[in-house]
Amino acid sequence: MSIRLKVSIGIIIIILISSVILATVASLYVRNVYYKEVQTRVRLDLNSASNVYYNSIDQIEEVLKAISIRRRILLPLDQEVKGDLGKVLQNIYNDSEIDMLTLVGCDGRVIYRAHNPQEKGDDVSEIPIIKKVLKEWKPAKGTMVVSQDILEKENQELANRAIIKIEDTPKARSISKKIEKRGMIIASAVPFVSLDSNDTEKRLGILIGGYLLNNQFEIVDKIKSELYQDQIYKGKDIGTATIFFDDLRISTNVKSKDDDRAIGTRMSSEVYDYVINKGKVWADRAFVVNNWYITAYEPIRDPDNKIIGSLYVGLLEEPFKEPQKIIIIFFIIIISIIASARLALMLFYTRKWTKPLDNINAMSKKVINGDLTARCCVESPGEMGALCKTINRMAEAIEQREKKIQRVTQQQIFQSEKLASIGRLSAGIAHEINNPLTGVLTFAHLLKEKKNNTEEDINDLDVIIRETTRVREIVKGLLDFARQTPFKKEFLNINDVLHQILKLIKNQKEFRSIVIEENYSKNIPDCYCDKNQLQQVFLNIILNAGEAITNIGTIKIVTSIEQNHIVISINDTGYGIKKENLNKIFDPFYTTKPAGKGTGLGLSISYGIVQQHGGYIECESEEGKGTTFNIFLPIKNDTVEEPIKKER
Repeated sequence: MSIRLKVSIGIIIIILISSVILATVASLYVRNVYYKEVQTRVRLDLNSASNVYYNSIDQIEEVLKAISIRRRILLPLDQEVKGDLGKVLQNIYNDSEIDMLTLVGCDGRVIYRAHNPQEKGDDVSEIPIIKKVLKEWKPAKGTMVVSQDILEKENQELANRAIIKIEDTPKARSISKKIEKRGMIIASAVPFVSLDSNDTEKRLGILIGGYLLNNQFEIVDKIKSELYQDQIYKGKDIGTATIFFDDLRISTNVKSKDDDRAIGTRMSSEVYDYVINKGKVWADRAFVVNNWYITAYEPIRDPDNKIIGSLYVGLLEEPFKEPQKIIIIFFIIIISIIASARLALMLFYTRKWTKPLDNINAMSKKVINGDLTARCCVESPGEMGALCKTINRMAEAIEQREKKIQRVTQQQIFQSEKLASIGRLSAGIAHEINNPLTGVLTFAHLLKEKKNNTEEDINDLDVIIRETTRVREIVKGLLDFARQTPFKKEFLNINDVLHQILKLIKNQKEFRSIVIEENYSKNIPDCYCDKNQLQQVFLNIILNAGEAITNIGTIKIVTSIEQNHIVISINDTGYGIKKENLNKIFDPFYTTKPAGKGTGLGLSISYGIVQQHGGYIECESEEGKGTTFNIFLPIKNDTVEEPIKKER
């Protein structure tokens, strides 16, 4: 994959990711702002709905006050209601559509029910509003819960209207109750007094009026009509209102799936916990019966300040998603146009910026094919121009180094041929020396067998035999080492191979001031290897160790066994290797020796030989203190294993 393609892909990915993030943030922001605006509207709608709800209570209070204000009652109430007072109460009950209009005595017992005159005398003093008026003797109003028994005494029809079958509702809390028979009533109660001839008030009782909310829709429909003008979206009311008794819908214009009012359905458990249990105002989206609405709920409290239900208004969420979608799509289109323009400009600029890379690539191919004279012809400003100049300088450096390597290689080949000639000459000389040495040794033995030899003669002959034998062994070892043999592995004792190598070099001039310590493990098993090649490895490392010691020093050679490997450690007390050069010592042609003193191939060849034997070499060195080479050869039986690969 070309760098231009990589850069282009990178730019495309960056632009796409940034555009997606920007579109997402913009969409969320638009949605959040729009949603807050709608939610603010719903909160205001809730305030308006609350005004409608509590105005209905105020209207009941106004009617009751109109009946009770400055009225002269001459007879006892139980007699007065049989006359004009009863007619007044009956007329108001019929005209005002109040569900409950009752006159209660100061003892809390019913004197007259406008809708059921025959039912009287029962004690209703525990009804919260009546109880409050009896205690404080001033008007009281609010919402209260009444039992089925009280409703039946008021009116059987009223009691029947209060009965609501509880429906299973998604997301509502789980309850076992199936039918609700209690009623929730908005009511007002005022003191009923009489004026005597001196206009002094006399307490006669309490007048209470109420409106049963169960299955009555006048208030919620009025809220919907005033706030939302009965707007429709796809056959559904956009705005809805509901009065809850606890979590039960007792008055609502929210529709169920069969297009009936969702009486008997319940609010979601999340809203119930927030509004009914915690007494807070909910203002958020909520699942209502079978749709999502943007809603607001507020608790409804009885005269004792106990939460008995809630008032709800909500806007169908779906109609408000359409404008959001339009705005979001508009944003996405704008962002897409901008992103496309940015992408086109950046790709154009990238193409222009990366054009010199084509020239660099063509020049690189020429260099790879051997044309070291190839150069970049592009003179581009900025970093790309600097890169072209750097590559040109690199090509020039490669060309110069290649020429230098060729010169050095020619010199090394000449030197190698020279050394090979000297080696062949030395081998011939060694053969020539070996023949007279054999004669000297033979005659020395014959002279020693003479009977008339003195003890001094015998000692002299022993010296001749010993030294001649030593010279012959040195010559024989040199011939064996110099002899070219095919790669042949056999089981050898490493200790013996090392000992034979040391015989060749111990008496060399360079090693006369060096102490060679041998510490061979007796438990070393035979190693399956090529003797000639291992001799070359050991000799190379030992000779390097000798060259590293300038005057007096020590070379320690230790053999041991470590994790299925034979370990040969060759340690010297020489000048060591610099830390930055440790990773280069096994590279071909790398040497720190002066020109003509080394080729830089010894350690590289040694490493290759050890790898061929399935082993590896490690080097540890500290400048000024010495160097240790550890040669690891695998312990083998009768098979050849794969070489162990270890990074240098």
